Amino acid sequence: MGLFSRNTATAATATPAAVDPALAALTGEYAIDPAHSSIGFTARHAMVTNVRGAFADYSGTLTLDGANPAASSASIDVKIDSIDTGSADRDAHLRGADFFDAGQFPLMTFRSTSAETLGGSDYRITGDLTIKGVTRPISIDLEFNGSATDPFGNERVGFEGKAELLRSEWGLTWNAALETGGVLVSDKIKLTFEISAIRNA
Repeated sequence: MGLFSRNTATAATATPAAVDPALAALTGEYAIDPAHSSIGFTARHAMVTNVRGAFADYSGTLTLDGANPAASSASIDVKIDSIDTGSADRDAHLRGADFFDAGQFPLMTFRSTSAETLGGSDYRITGDLTIKGVTRPISIDLEFNGSATDPFGNERVGFEGKAELLRSEWGLTWNAALETGGVLVSDKIKLTFEISAIRNA
């Protein structure tokens, strides 16, 4: 089941596309459930392997509109101090001035500006990502996993997402040269999202 409907009417038969009642029923405000969600990232390390990490502390809201997909939106705030790569020393370095400078810039934020359907259960949401005081656009490809009512009566929706960015475009430029050539940390960062959101009462 797709979240966003696509208008397939031709110019000669321009009539409003019927709204699937099941999709329209999903319209509403949702709060991201961090206990059942994850925001992760992957960076190439020393040119030969990947280091993975995640942020443990974040909050966010989704506004879904099954009848008018373009009106759907998302807002997420991530606390930089919650970064976790499995290494205390590396996490401290990432929080410091060489990278995120969490003391001065404690939050990473995303505010969507548009949403579109790509076909089937695939969608794209574009918005402004702010890191270390720098705001730039980013597009996130999403797969809608469906909706369900959990045993506690919460109405949930689920998404998986991915995106790529060049960290240097947000001022995260620290690096170290390798004796064999190349650099210690890749510029390209892969982001992954597993989102479970609960409909507000």
